[in-house]
Amino acid sequence: MSPLVAGLLQVGILVAALAVVYRPLGDYMARVFEANSHSKVEKAVYRFARIDPDAQQKWSTYAYGVLGFSFVGIVFLYVIQRLQTVLPFNFGRGNIEPGMAFNTAISFVANTNWQSYVPEAVMGHAVQMIGLTVQNFVSAAVGLAVAIALIRGFVRHQTDRLGNFWVDLTRGTLRILLPISFVFALVLVALGVTMSLKSGVDVDGQTIANAPVAGQEAIKELGTNGGGVLNANSAHPFENPSEWTNLIEIFLILVIPVALTRTFGRLVGQHKQGYVLLGVMGVIWTAMLAVIWGAEASGLRPLEGKELRFGIPGSAIFADATTGTSTGAINSLHDSYTGLGGGGALLNMLFGEMTPGGVGTGLYSILVMAIIAMFLAGLMVGRTPEYLGKKLGRKEVTAAAVSILAMPTVLLIGAGIAAILPSTRGALNNPGAHGLSEILYAYASASNNNGSAFGGITVTNDWFQSSLGLCMLFGRFIPIIAVLALAGSLAAQKKVPVTSGTLPTTGPLFATLLTGSIVLVAALTFVPALALGPIAEALQ
Repeated sequence: MSPLVAGLLQVGILVAALAVVYRPLGDYMARVFEANSHSKVEKAVYRFARIDPDAQQKWSTYAYGVLGFSFVGIVFLYVIQRLQTVLPFNFGRGNIEPGMAFNTAISFVANTNWQSYVPEAVMGHAVQMIGLTVQNFVSAAVGLAVAIALIRGFVRHQTDRLGNFWVDLTRGTLRILLPISFVFALVLVALGVTMSLKSGVDVDGQTIANAPVAGQEAIKELGTNGGGVLNANSAHPFENPSEWTNLIEIFLILVIPVALTRTFGRLVGQHKQGYVLLGVMGVIWTAMLAVIWGAEASGLRPLEGKELRFGIPGSAIFADATTGTSTGAINSLHDSYTGLGGGGALLNMLFGEMTPGGVGTGLYSILVMAIIAMFLAGLMVGRTPEYLGKKLGRKEVTAAAVSILAMPTVLLIGAGIAAILPSTRGALNNPGAHGLSEILYAYASASNNNGSAFGGITVTNDWFQSSLGLCMLFGRFIPIIAVLALAGSLAAQKKVPVTSGTLPTTGPLFATLLTGSIVLVAALTFVPALALGPIAEALQ
């Protein structure tokens, strides 16, 4: 079987699997967040935390919950890293130095999972399990909660209440992320992914690092987290031993972001609304897959940096999935891709990671872009824009603009300063255009809460630890605050009736407008930087 046929077969199986679970999983998630009853376990959690699960919150209170919960997570994760030597299963690994602990704490709470360290040499199992793995669950659940709050903004009328953050967080964790990841952890173990509390295994006199991998691997992909238990991430045979585990991991990366479009359509009462968003996501994802795959199959750097077990197709599909979402896991070295192939992975992140994006973040990001698209349409026809029965006035468009401009602002400021610092040259493994691509990729990954890395830049000095940490922080929480403010403003409105002048948002015209808006925003913002980096390299 030729590599092309094998790759197309993998894509076909992946699409078929996503199609099979799309409706049942999407509808199930809608029922989870619509439910009025609470399970016994959830009630116990609420009693322990002294939460009234039936209390509805304003957008500002909801936002305080998100920020407060995340702040506590950052502090807790920082502290246990600094006290690693007193924890069990540390295997003699010392306390993590302050800059690295700061960066890592923000990284995992922000669902970025950027790693500036070698996990098997730095992190003990206790920090991995009670710190990083817990954040893999709850940071993804925070993204889910914010997406559901925005949907409620469209659904509810003349109210200032968006639900209860603590209930949404608990349900997302216990009813969605935990059971699915548990099942797939067992599947991965059955297919050869390791699960051990030992620090390593001895083979012919050489110690090979080991860890409780499978339990963390499942939620790493399902929650679009991406932080590997082992430094080689999903290129390591302990994390990803075969073509089947590779395909399952890609499926896990995509399944919730894709199914959330069905959840959205069900909650707003129009399934076609979700299908349009899914179509836009699919078109851009497929186009970028063609770019990455085509560039890597062009004969330049053949298989260099690509895992030989998976080849170019398996590497390209994984790269497209991980950068099209906020996952950041890798099964091949992006730094070794061709200029165009690496540029495709970078551009995926610069689109805002909404194709299909992360758990929750992809949906609320593309909804924000839908608002921008409708605003542009309103300017062209000279009428107040509307979307899903809500008028888009100054407050709504301002909140949407803040949300989409936060990432480019922190990315370009951080990358610009890094590019002119004399110390940065020593951190790069490559000069010229490829070196600039390494800088852009690092700050794009951090600012978009992706977490993948080119791997050709050393980011362990204080500047990179601090600046990338701040990019992750601002890139995560400024859009969240703006999205929740947008949701509150939408919920306060009354529903606007559909008239003959209302632009339909369930057909190809709106899909084209939305796709164009996504591409246009990225093009206007990043083409100059891309021209000096991956485009210049590709033309050499």
